[in-house]
Amino acid sequence: MIFAVASGKGGTGKTTVTASLAAIWEGPLTLVDLDVEEPNLHLFLKPEMMRETPAMLEVPVHDSATCTLCGECAMFCQYKALAIMGKTMLFYPEMCHGCGGCLKICPEGALSPGGRELGVIVEGQTEFGRFVMGRLRVGEAMSPPLMQQVKQRVKEQTSHAGKPSGVLGGVLGDVLIDAPPGVSCPAMHAVMDADAILLVTEPTPFGLYDFRLAVEAFSGLNKPMGAVINRVGIGDQGVDDYCRDAGIPIWAHIPNSILAAKAYSRGEIVARELPELRGLFQELKERMRAAVSASQEVGRA
Repeated sequence: MIFAVASGKGGTGKTTVTASLAAIWEGPLTLVDLDVEEPNLHLFLKPEMMRETPAMLEVPVHDSATCTLCGECAMFCQYKALAIMGKTMLFYPEMCHGCGGCLKICPEGALSPGGRELGVIVEGQTEFGRFVMGRLRVGEAMSPPLMQQVKQRVKEQTSHAGKPSGVLGGVLGDVLIDAPPGVSCPAMHAVMDADAILLVTEPTPFGLYDFRLAVEAFSGLNKPMGAVINRVGIGDQGVDDYCRDAGIPIWAHIPNSILAAKAYSRGEIVARELPELRGLFQELKERMRAAVSASQEVGRA
């Protein structure tokens, strides 16, 4: 099963919940940080890093000696990464989305495959299971292509489940995804392959506003979705009331705790540092798994 832990806004405790779920999970587990602009799950899970590889995006390389400046590639490119200026071909690699269309459409073969570094893919091992994360290059504008390569790396590992595959071999089991906050393209890309979406929010007006946006955005994916209300006690009942009216199940209430905040500030896992919360996360895990099982039963009916 694949679970995406998401949030409508930053700072709700999404990574705290992901790390705590990892600490109580039973069975093989793969942990994936898809918040590639600001990955921080590793600060809590403290993986032993085993491999770091560059993630490249295919972009065209222009051969001025072959090019006739026909302009076919510039007319094709919807992102204006290619342009003809007088007798000069201009290429803006940061605007290229790597679709490869210009390479196929050039009648003279004046464009050949090149590469632009998006960032890096980091793989390792934690005490809880395999770990994979992406880290976007500073200045890179597009995160979904890097996220896609991270997910592909996880799929490659999964295809070798139960078989030796170097340092990353073994049975990979369930997958927990720490998604980027918000409801823009990166967030949608992170949750689209999940079997269920866990939305972490807080009981404040800001939390409710962004939670509603997330529910509206992710509902179109037709996946099981539940809420975790974090820091209960600092706000009001607005999120609870909205969930009741919208039919969103609340899978957990996490009480506001200065001890939890201190554990977070030290990079510690809340479910481990506060034993009284361990049962709460155990129940959360069971509700997540039950939601996926119920959805699969409906799909088979």
